[in-house]
Order: sequence, then structure tokens, then C-alpha cells
Amino acid sequence: MSGPSSFIVLRRPFYGQLHPLPASHLLRRPTMGGRNKDISGTSGHQIPYIELGDDPHKPKTNYFASFCAIVASMSCILGGYDIGVMSGASIYIQHDFLISDVQVEILVGIVTLYAVIGAAAAGRTSDCFGRRFTMIVAAGFFFVGAILMGFAPNYAFLMSGRFFAGVGIGFGCLIAPVFIAEVSPTSSRGCLSTFPEIFANVGILLGYISNFAFSGYPTHLGWRFMLGIGIVPSVFLAAAVILVIPESPRWLILQGRIGEAKQVLIRTSDSIEKSLQRLADLKTIVGIPERCEDDIVQVPKQRSHGSSVWKELFLCPTPAIRHILITAVGVYFFAEATGMGAVVLYSPKIFEKAGILSSDHKLLATVGVGLVKTVFVLIATVLLDRVGRRPLILTSIGGQVISLIALGAGLTVIEKSDEQVTWAAGLCIAMVLFDVAFFSIGLGPMCYVSSEFFPLKLRAQGTSVGFITNSTMGAIVAMTFLSLYSTISIGGAFFFYAGIATVGWVFVYVVFPETRGLDLEDVEGLFGNLMWKFSVRDIKN
Repeated sequence: MSGPSSFIVLRRPFYGQLHPLPASHLLRRPTMGGRNKDISGTSGHQIPYIELGDDPHKPKTNYFASFCAIVASMSCILGGYDIGVMSGASIYIQHDFLISDVQVEILVGIVTLYAVIGAAAAGRTSDCFGRRFTMIVAAGFFFVGAILMGFAPNYAFLMSGRFFAGVGIGFGCLIAPVFIAEVSPTSSRGCLSTFPEIFANVGILLGYISNFAFSGYPTHLGWRFMLGIGIVPSVFLAAAVILVIPESPRWLILQGRIGEAKQVLIRTSDSIEKSLQRLADLKTIVGIPERCEDDIVQVPKQRSHGSSVWKELFLCPTPAIRHILITAVGVYFFAEATGMGAVVLYSPKIFEKAGILSSDHKLLATVGVGLVKTVFVLIATVLLDRVGRRPLILTSIGGQVISLIALGAGLTVIEKSDEQVTWAAGLCIAMVLFDVAFFSIGLGPMCYVSSEFFPLKLRAQGTSVGFITNSTMGAIVAMTFLSLYSTISIGGAFFFYAGIATVGWVFVYVVFPETRGLDLEDVEGLFGNLMWKFSVRDIKN
């Protein structure tokens, strides 16, 4: 080797590639004392030492982890489809069963209350029986619900189908973000964690398309096809989980199944070195000696089944856990309290107020809402691991504030005018689309991403608390919107939501840290104080 421009070529055993590096490009090896150690060549020039886990290249996409995230997110299609399809099906159900507006509100909104039951049960179920089992339960409940709704002879029977569908939605929407956070590699966790929101929006879009496709059928048949076709994604989800998807490696560690967890981590990590590092970190968290190489070990019951979870969450939380709980629950709360459920569920009525009177045209306009939501969630997927969580959610809520104020103003002008105001109608339609776009680029996906905040032992139960809050608020919004706009006007209702969104922006600015680029086991360290930096780059400096 001669001169500083010489190269040393090292073959990396787990990448199978040759990586030439200039000898002048020093990589220093950290020692136990925190100092850096250089390795010198025979000619006196310093030769770079490459740590086993260091990769000078950006990690490649882990397609197996991405596939696991896609399948798990199928459970969120169920909830999204129900939201989308009920926006149109409720119109035909009201005509078929001759029910009142209050009964329509209950029919539409009650499913989110039933989802609370599913979410509450899902946290404990996933801790005891596994993440895969919980996804299968979700598919089973929704399958039964779709059949009951499709064949419902009356309102009461239809409500029983809503119960099963709601419980299934609760199970599915709770377990998807937990499983994805636990199976995703660090380099793409933010991206993959948005998949549930993407698939929820795909479900909403499919629900809108279903409304439009079956709107030409006789009234008593059209809505039955709209609701009954929901059995398709539930069957696919159950089959894919049973045949293809592995169990969460972090849940396997909690059960002491080290050998299985190691194999899953190898398949879902950025590299084998990274998988071994993650395995060592998980062993430490659970209390298993790092040098233990047994495939199956005994784990204390309180660690594996979360018997002290509620105590650690509510009764005796550490400052970090208290901060995590407030942040996650707050994000879930404001995601619904800002009125997105009202915009999605009652968009046909909003468009009717804006001057679109044809039923077909209203349903077609709702398809546009679904398309916008889906496109902007896909944009969020790209930006979360590049821009970061905090900038996106602040931009998202800020944009919602502006959109909701403009929407309220446009609807107020239309209501107070005796003739059609074209510019106000156009403004309302545009602001509905802007509102769902801003929501979908930040606040919406962040509900699912926030599952990464919780430490391993508390993740499923902590996420269930957030989802219960979200479902409860969703039910309140869905079941009060028609009454609210009858009381304070439809424009006043959106001014009200804009006020809540303003409070939400301040809340997020104060309590929400940046977690981009951190290993899942390191995220908890950001919480417990309000003196963080805006980005992970600043944190490392």
C-alpha cells in the first residue's frame, strides 16, 4: 500500500460486495474508554477500520418487512371501507327503512364505539396470544359483521351487524400499527408505519367507489351489496396472515422464544449485524442475559404478559411514560376532534350544502375526497423518514386550521345567501379537499406512527388507550355532527373544529418530539422533558 490515495478493499460477509475506501478516509473505532482507535498500515499511512455493523451505503429496502406491513395494514382497509361506504349507504338505508336523522347518526357513528370494545380487548389479546392471532380475530369479526349487514331485514338486525364490524375494526386498527412498528427496520419504520393510514384511505376510496358502482341498483339491494362486499378483504387478510406472515419478533422475545425471534429479525432488519444488535437490545429490555444462546428461555410472567402494564401506564408512571402517554393520546384525540370524521362521513351533505344536488354527483365528488386522501398519505409515506415526524404534523394541523376556517366561511356565505353563490361553492369544495389533504400528510398517519413511542412492554396496551380515545372522539363527532350544524349552523360547526385544531397545533408544538432515525428501543429516551431539539440531527450534536 503506498500513499494516502491507496485503497483497502474489505469483503463484508453479510453484503457479499467489495467496498473500496480511500486510506485517507478514516473510520475510527470506539473503545471502552470512549476514545477513538486508529489502525495504521505498514507504510505508516492510516488504514480505515470498518466496524462490523457499519455500512457506507444506504440500507437497501427490506421487501419482506414491507410485505409484512402491507398485509398487516389490510386490517385497516376494513375500517376505512366501512367509513367510506356508510357515507353513501346510509342515504339508501334511510330511504329503505324509513329511519330518522338521529337513527342515521347512531347507525353511522355507533361502529366507532363498538371499535372501543375491540381495541380494549385487542391490547390484552395481542399480549397473551400474539399479534398474528389478533389480526385473524379482527378479520373474523368483520367477516361476520359484513354478512349480517348485507342480509339485514330491519334496522335492529343491521345494528347487530354493526356491532361485529365495529369490534373487528377495533381489533384490526389497534394491532396493525403495533405489529408494523415491531417488525420494521429502523431505516424505514416511519414509512412503513404510515401503511395502515394508506390502507385505511384506500378502504375509504373503495367504499366511495362501491357507493357509486351500486347506486344504480334498486334501493333495497344497492346498500346490501355495498356493505356485504366487505367480506372480501377480511378473507384475504385471514388467509395472508395464516399462510405468510411471521409473528412479531418483539412479542416472541417476551415469550422467551429467542430462536424464532432471531430468525424473524434477520429477515426484517437492514442487515444481519443490525438484527443481532436489535436482538441484544431486546434481550436486555426483557431481562435475558445477552450471552444466552438458548432458543427457548423462561421469562418472568409479569414481563411476558404485562400484568403490571396498567400500573406503569396510569398509577405509577415514570416522567417519560407519562409524557409518552400524554403525547400519544393527544395525537389520537385531535385526529378526530378536528372533525375529519364529519368531513369524510358526511361529505355528501356538505357537497349538497355547497350546491351539488344530484345523488350521483355527490357520490362522485366523495370519490374525489378519497383520491385526495390516498394521494397525500402516499406523499407522507415518502416524507416521514426524510423530513421527519414533527415538521409534518405541525404543517398538517396548521393547514387544517386554515382550511376549516375557509370552509366555515364559505358555508356561512351560502347559508345566508338567497341565491347560489358560485365562488363560495367552489371555495367549499376546494377547502374540503385541502382539509383532507393536510390531515392525510401528517396528523392522520401520525396516529399509527405514535405506537413507536411506547416501550416494548407497554406498546400494545398503550396503543389501545390511544385508539380507544380516538374511537370515542370519532363516535362523538359522527353522532353529533348533524345535530351540531342544526344548532349552530354548518359553517359554525367547522369554525368550532377550527378552534379545536388551533389548540391541537399548540399541543403538538409543546409536547411532540422528533423520533426520525432512532431505533425503536431508543425512542423512550426522548421523553420525560420538553427541552428537545427540532430534529434528530440536532439531538446528536
